[in-house]
Amino acid sequence: MTLPHSLTPKEIVSKLDEYIIGQDDAKRFVAVALRNRWRRQQVEPPLRDEIAPKNIIMIGPTGVGKTEIARRLAHLAQSPFLKIEASKFTEVGYVGRDVESMIRDLTQLAVNMVKKEETAKVREKAAAMAEERLLDLLVPPSPRAAGPHAVSLPEAAGADAGSGAGNTREKFRQMLRDGKLEEKLVEMTVEQAQAAPLVEIFSSGGMDDMGSGMKDMFSKIFPQKKEHRKLSIAEARVILEKEESEKLIEMDKVIKLAIQRTEQSGIIFLDEIDKIASRQGAMHGGAEVSREGVQRDLLPIVEGATVTTKFGMVKTDHILFIASGAFHLCKPSDLVPELQGRFPIRVELNPLGEDDFYRILTEPQNALIKQYTALMATENIELSFAEDALREMAKIATEVNQMTENIGARRLHTIMERLLEEVSFNAPDMGGEKFHITADYVKKQLRKISESEDLSRYIL
Repeated sequence: MTLPHSLTPKEIVSKLDEYIIGQDDAKRFVAVALRNRWRRQQVEPPLRDEIAPKNIIMIGPTGVGKTEIARRLAHLAQSPFLKIEASKFTEVGYVGRDVESMIRDLTQLAVNMVKKEETAKVREKAAAMAEERLLDLLVPPSPRAAGPHAVSLPEAAGADAGSGAGNTREKFRQMLRDGKLEEKLVEMTVEQAQAAPLVEIFSSGGMDDMGSGMKDMFSKIFPQKKEHRKLSIAEARVILEKEESEKLIEMDKVIKLAIQRTEQSGIIFLDEIDKIASRQGAMHGGAEVSREGVQRDLLPIVEGATVTTKFGMVKTDHILFIASGAFHLCKPSDLVPELQGRFPIRVELNPLGEDDFYRILTEPQNALIKQYTALMATENIELSFAEDALREMAKIATEVNQMTENIGARRLHTIMERLLEEVSFNAPDMGGEKFHITADYVKKQLRKISESEDLSRYIL
C-alpha cells in the first residue's frame, strides 16, 4: 500500500493551495488527518489497531470547496475515494437501504485502482508478448506450430522456412516498431461480449451487491463467444496487449491489495449529512424517525464493522469519513450523540467574497481563466482577460450570490458561460483572431442581467 510518507502537514496544505483558494482551517485539519495515517503505520501492533481515524465534519454553504478538499486529499494520498450523498438514504424507496453498499462501491474502486497499477507494471512485458502474437498473424509459423490466430497474408506467402522465415519475421518486426503497418488489416479471433440472462431481483437491505454477483456467476456459466474479425494492426495491438496483461496480472494479489488499501487508506465523503439530522423543535413524525433511522444505520459503519463484499470481508475501522453540510436548518449537535462522537473534528468553512472569486479565477492550476483560454486555443483563438475585467466578474458573482441563492464558486461557471457565449458560438469562424475581454465587455454582457434580481434568478 502506498502512503504519502514524505508529505508533512505543511506540504499537504501547500499541495491543496494549488487548487483550492482559502479555507485554511479545513486544509490544516485534513492535512493532520492524512499525516496521522502515516503516523499510525509507524506504531507497533497491537496499539496500532487501537488508533482510530479522527473523522471530520465540514460545515459551510455550497460551493466553498468542501468536496474539492476531500477529493484532492484522496488524490494526494493515492486513496480510493467515494463521494456519496447521505440524503439518498432518505428518498422514497431507500429508507432502511443497505448503507453497506458504499463500502462495496469503495472496494470496487480500490480493485480498479490496484488493477490499473498492476497493469502499468506489466505493460512492457505485455507489449512484447502482443508484438509476438502480431508477428504470428503477419508471418504465420510452419503449419505444425500455427496457433489459433495464424492467418495467411500475401506478404508472407513466399517466405521460406528456417532462416528465410526468421529474416522475414525480423523485417516485419522492424516495420511494426517503425509504425509502417498500423493500417494493415489482419484477421484474428476475439471474444464477443455476451449479455448475461436478464434476471430481475427485488433487492432489499443486504442485497445491494446481488446484481453484480449474479453477473459474475452467469459470466462463468455462459462463457463468452468468439468471432473472427478483420482489424487494423493498431486495433489488434490494443486487444492483444489487454489480453496479455490479463494473463500476467494475479487477480488474487490485486484483490488482497485492494482490500488492504480500502481498509487502511479509504476515504468516504458523506455529503449533505445535515439532511439526515433531526431538526430541533420538529415534530417527531415519520420524516424525523426516518432521518434518525438512517443515522443509526450509518453508525456501525463509521464506528467500525465488517462488511461482506464480492471480493471478501472488509473492515471499516480505519476508513476516514469526512462529512459535510450547510447546517442552515439544524446543527451538528442535532445528530444522534453516538454519531456525533464519531466525528470529533468540526471545522467551519468561510463563505466566499469578491477577493476570493478573483483569486479562484486566476490562481489555481485549474483556474477557470486557464481552462477557457485553452478551450479557445483549440479554435486558434488567443483569448485574454484584462485585470479590471476579472475584478468586474468577481464583483458580479458576489452581487448575484447576495441577491439570489448563494451557490459559492459555482456561480463563476455560469458567469463565464454567459460572458463567452458569443465568442464560443462564433469561434470556428474566428480562427487566428485575438480576443481581449475588458471590463466594458463584461458590463455589456452581464450588467443588465445581474442588476435585475428577477433576471438573475433565471439566467445567472
